[in-house]
Amino acid sequence: MNTQVSPVAAGLGELAALSNNARQLQLRPRVIRARQGGQYISRMRGRGMEFDESRPYQPGDDVRNIDWRVTARTGKTHSKVFREERERPVLISVDGRRSMFFATRGRFKWVQASRLAALVAWTATQAGDRVGGEIHWEEGFDEFRPRRGRKSVLRLLKSLVTHAAANAPQPMSMEKVFRRMRRTAHPGSLVVFISDFRGFDEASEKQLARIARHNDVLLVHVYDWLESRLPANGHYRLGDGEQIIELDTRKADLQQRYHGHYEQRVAQLRKLCRQLRMTWLECATDEDPVDVLRSIFGRQK
Repeated sequence: MNTQVSPVAAGLGELAALSNNARQLQLRPRVIRARQGGQYISRMRGRGMEFDESRPYQPGDDVRNIDWRVTARTGKTHSKVFREERERPVLISVDGRRSMFFATRGRFKWVQASRLAALVAWTATQAGDRVGGEIHWEEGFDEFRPRRGRKSVLRLLKSLVTHAAANAPQPMSMEKVFRRMRRTAHPGSLVVFISDFRGFDEASEKQLARIARHNDVLLVHVYDWLESRLPANGHYRLGDGEQIIELDTRKADLQQRYHGHYEQRVAQLRKLCRQLRMTWLECATDEDPVDVLRSIFGRQK
């Protein structure tokens, strides 16, 4: 398989090779503090607990686990005993809309998103979890049911490397992305959204809140530095292959408005993560996704 690194496309060999880096990770934060000011890290529930049996109450048992039905039937206090589920669904949502095919430094946001998705998928499957999710494009979705094993990961990776940005009259809305995932995610899942979150609005927030109510949620914000602030004073021409715009950054008020708009949008998402107990990570186009994930999901030595 080709492992050549490209700034505009992710190769299957490269994404498959990330399985080695995934051995350094575990999908449970090892620290409850930010790697830097922009991150917000919440405790994750981890794998769910399922009922195993009832047994007579023993000193020290949590009173919240008393099995009242068995207690009433037998006349003796019984406690519920739970065991950790051996696996859980890990659902990965990857943003493949046109805005992700952009970068001024490092690699396209889409390439970074593909690498992040591969790392999460390999980490999950190495832990015995089922991996599934969706890739959403301008024209629709590629959906993957949660399954165990390398084959499920490779199906996801092949879709990441074979699809490209498409022209569509109406871009896919974030609200629709979250609404579809809300119907797919079963309680107790880990749901990972990798996106630039452009178009996130009040309707999107409502759908995301419903997902977070019964699942662990990780939002990974992929961005290019030019989206956060304009370049130094000067006159620039920018193009996307179809149209070119001219930008004069010598106006101080333009610089301030531009940066303020970006900060306001990202601050809203960070605040939502705190409110809904979701984990927030940021990955720039010139950062190493392995380092970004390892900063909080790295295994203890």
